Amino acid sequence: MPSVNFVLPHWLYWSGLLIFPLIAMYLSRRSAKDGQGGYSMGTAYFVWLVGGFLGLHRLYLRNSLGLIFWPLFALILYASAVEREARVIHSDAIAELAVVDSSIARKEKAILKSEAAVAKAMERLKSLETGDRAAKRQERRIDKENKKIDRNRTSIEKTRSEITGLQQAAAEAEQVRERWDSFALYALFVILALLALDLALIPSLLKKAENRLKENPEPPLEKEDLGDDREAAGTGFAGLLDRISLFAGEYVAFWSVIAVFVYYYEVVVRYVFNSPTNWAHESMFLMFGMQYLVAGSYAMLTESHVRVDIFYAKMSRRGKAMVDLLTSVFFFIFAGTLLVTGFIFSLDAIGQNEVSFTEWAVHYWPVKCVMIVGSILLILQGLSTVLKDIAILAGPSQEEEAV
Repeated sequence: MPSVNFVLPHWLYWSGLLIFPLIAMYLSRRSAKDGQGGYSMGTAYFVWLVGGFLGLHRLYLRNSLGLIFWPLFALILYASAVEREARVIHSDAIAELAVVDSSIARKEKAILKSEAAVAKAMERLKSLETGDRAAKRQERRIDKENKKIDRNRTSIEKTRSEITGLQQAAAEAEQVRERWDSFALYALFVILALLALDLALIPSLLKKAENRLKENPEPPLEKEDLGDDREAAGTGFAGLLDRISLFAGEYVAFWSVIAVFVYYYEVVVRYVFNSPTNWAHESMFLMFGMQYLVAGSYAMLTESHVRVDIFYAKMSRRGKAMVDLLTSVFFFIFAGTLLVTGFIFSLDAIGQNEVSFTEWAVHYWPVKCVMIVGSILLILQGLSTVLKDIAILAGPSQEEEAV
């Protein structure tokens, strides 16, 4: 399979985080307003986009021909695994060949050095008397260097005998890789052709599925009523602050859909094209960190934070309001500290033009500026909670309301 070298541009990453939630919120509210059941053209094309390689769009429309995609994709996965193994064998063989060449070159250099030493010793031996101690020393040196030469030449011959086997292993691995690469490529072309055909056939497949549904209607699904978080919003100025938190929480919630696309892309390029990325993990790591910061006010509004409330849960509404007011001091200290710290971090990141340490090299200042946004949202939501608690304490008690 051909390698995929796509790297997500920074501008596309940031614009996607800004624009996609707005589009998703509009489509979600429009779908909820329409209240249509059954099959959806938009859903069919979405499934075609993210799961078409497995024929899931046809299975969604109750068309069993979608199973045709499964053996084709299985062939691609198997070919990719074989190709990856063959690539490792080829790489190891090439590395061992490099080691062998380096070893031969090193020993040939040692032979040249020994031959030079032998020649120098023989030249000195000519000027010495036979049997002299100095002559014997030179003879021993000549004998020693000759043994080195013989030993290195024997080692070179033995090492060179390994070259043929390594070259053969590399060639065989390359042939296996090319053969299975061709199989995977052909299977990919067939899947792409089927996807292109289904792109035009989806309207007719949808119509057939709807007709089958009319002839054999399915029993209605029982849905659990999870309630509406908008009911947690108050009235007046506090209600305005609550709706800001609701919007912020809904906005960043749709970032999780972006993660589906990104990790889907990462899985495909890693296991099908043998081209893993770094930017996919880093971009999602930063995105979820920002989501955590921005959604803090939403979690506070809907009381989704984990807390131990053994005594608090048994209190009356006015008692809870009093406790909330007393403990709000600690909350504002925390939120204020987060705001100041986020402001300092953001200024440092902007001034130093801080980027990540990976090859993606994304700028960190937008991420750290979200710390400021998140802390401001928390403070506003804390203010809303204080206003509502004051209204509870200033208003009539439950006994007075009952009367």
